[in-house]
Amino acid sequence: MIQKYKEARSNEYATSSDFCRIYVEQMNSLYLLSLLLTADPQKAEQCFLAAFDDSLNDNSVFKERAYLWARRSIILRAIQLLGPRPTDENESNEARLSRLNVHGHENVPAEVQAHPNLVGIVRLNTFERFVFIISVLEMYSHQECSLLLGCGRRDVINARTAAIRHLASVVATKTQPERDVIPFAGVNYANR
Repeated sequence: MIQKYKEARSNEYATSSDFCRIYVEQMNSLYLLSLLLTADPQKAEQCFLAAFDDSLNDNSVFKERAYLWARRSIILRAIQLLGPRPTDENESNEARLSRLNVHGHENVPAEVQAHPNLVGIVRLNTFERFVFIISVLEMYSHQECSLLLGCGRRDVINARTAAIRHLASVVATKTQPERDVIPFAGVNYANR
């Protein structure tokens, strides 16, 4: 009876093979999370591999939560690798925009350029990028986000607001129609 109980309980936890399967099947999604957080392909790979190693060595995760744990491991490793802080002297988003080339892709990894909707996220300063990804894309609460990043909830709220405003301004700029030709007042175009 005790042996059956132990076997049933051990089946509830994710095994190394479960994590291997998750990292293989969800490789694109997990690597993209790592790349968005680090904004650098080499650091993203380093983060991805360290999180994979952490996941393989953690045997106290329920099987049905293993995918979420893998994503959390990537977040934790990215935080450890880059150490985003609200007090960092990170370059402002406006200063970053002033350095962009005509295509808007300076310092944006090629993997991200393939997904134009993600370019704005990578261009956010480090702390705002982490807060946006963790709180908006990964749906962590302000409290969870502040605990992970080792800062106050107000810092998280302010960074999230700043990131959303910046991304909204990027979207608004892209959706404004180009007006190369200004029609002359008084010209009746209906008869042409």
